[in-house]
Amino acid sequence: MKEWFTVEKIDTDTFAISEYGHWEETHCYLLCGAENAVLIDTGLGIANIKKVTDSLTTLPIMVVTTHVHWDHIGGHKYFDNIAVHEAEKDWLSVKFPIPLQAVKSNLMCKPCDFPPYFNVDSYQIFQGMPQRIFRNGDCVTLGDRKLTVIHTPGHSPGHCCFYEPERKYLFSGDLIYNGCLDAFYPTTNPLLFWQSVKKVKSLEIKRILPAHHQLNISVSIIERIENAFSELADKGMLKQGAGIFEFEDFQIHI
Repeated sequence: MKEWFTVEKIDTDTFAISEYGHWEETHCYLLCGAENAVLIDTGLGIANIKKVTDSLTTLPIMVVTTHVHWDHIGGHKYFDNIAVHEAEKDWLSVKFPIPLQAVKSNLMCKPCDFPPYFNVDSYQIFQGMPQRIFRNGDCVTLGDRKLTVIHTPGHSPGHCCFYEPERKYLFSGDLIYNGCLDAFYPTTNPLLFWQSVKKVKSLEIKRILPAHHQLNISVSIIERIENAFSELADKGMLKQGAGIFEFEDFQIHI
């Protein structure tokens, strides 16, 4: 049977754990340090991601969440040390903002190569109490590695990117990737999205590690996305309902 997750080595102690069998093509990232490990997001929840992380490390793992959307918290149920930004704590612990049926419809809206043991009828959105609350500028320490929390709202109120200054990695979540950037939901904000892109543009970045689709993308995409938002702003289009706008290697849905 084909494995649901694909593991790709970014460097000796950083791994991408991907779900290429689903149309969302989600990426989670395992970062191993000297004392503990961090798992950035847990994917769709279609298969048990902890079996994968257990095969890669014996270190204790903290899950850090780019944002509390269903396709990023599906495997949170397998872990007992979870962190989210303060703006989305209640989404995780009190009430998810999207109805379960809408999530299931999104999950199944395109043909996918689901594993035979997956049953959409029993699919649930994770709800639980986080063990750590993030704020902008917080530091996550792995012993010999450190991540900086960068609050990048727009796609969602508590969306965060994670920046590793030493390696100059940007784990960009749903802020930067090669695909359709979504700022059309009621809980999104196109203007804040643009400001967040400008915020990460100021960082020294050698590699972007996105949450969806193509894993190897050029750092220059940040400037192109910022320019695209600027162009839309000049045309008065940064308002929800404006439509989908096509650019060279990405789209913006407002």
